[in-house]
Amino acid sequence: MKKPFKYTGLPKLKNSSLIVGWNKDTGNLAPAVLEFLNRILGCQVFCELELEDFFSFGGVAVEHNVVHFPECIFFYNEKKNLVIFKSDQPHFQHYKFLNTILDIAERFCHVHELYTISGFASSFVHTSPRRIFSVFNLPEFQVELRGYGLEDMTWEGPPAISSYLLWLARKRGLPGVSLWSELPFYLGAHEDPQCVKSSLSFFDSRFNLNLDLTGFDNMIQEQDKKIALLRQEKAEIDQYLKLLESGISLDEEEQLKLAREIYSLLKK
Repeated sequence: MKKPFKYTGLPKLKNSSLIVGWNKDTGNLAPAVLEFLNRILGCQVFCELELEDFFSFGGVAVEHNVVHFPECIFFYNEKKNLVIFKSDQPHFQHYKFLNTILDIAERFCHVHELYTISGFASSFVHTSPRRIFSVFNLPEFQVELRGYGLEDMTWEGPPAISSYLLWLARKRGLPGVSLWSELPFYLGAHEDPQCVKSSLSFFDSRFNLNLDLTGFDNMIQEQDKKIALLRQEKAEIDQYLKLLESGISLDEEEQLKLAREIYSLLKK
């Protein structure tokens, strides 16, 4: 029987930690966080899932005249005992897909804990601190991560694919947490450097990675400066942001206007 994955090497890991992130995330958060970790830590590829088992090729994405195929790639760093899985979400066979991730992580990497990272849009202003909300699959893991500044998340609605992964991990007795990094709704179509930095700060603290995150400060300042200038130029946008600063939510039309203006501003 054909295996749904192919690997190029076997990492020497024991009691490692697995971080999972999905492409096309809100604010491009997960890809930005994982790409930074892979680059700075010099992570290596050791395994890829077979795309035809989980994706339809009836249509592919084209951006700037370049075809973008799905990716499902495992990376690792032996020194930090870290495994990273960066992937598109599957089109079908979700149960097999998620179980394959856990099979590889446990069999080849001896993973003992799981983290997923995602962004979500919220109604607050960009000058406020970014919060990271958490959903755990085992109470003892929640106790272990107290002190890292995570906040409990309350959610009603369809479960995300990360929630299914946590559920399957729990059935195996594998502790896991879904991390949801909050960013202003009007930055949801862009990469929010402050949100990326806060997420990386968590992993830096948790795994003693000694990351240099000062490069994000200039990006944060530049983004804040652009929005400040927009507020000076357009009184309506300034009023919307003042309402958010006061803790007052905007109606749907106001949200759309603000999001469009910020999108146009940052797209330049």
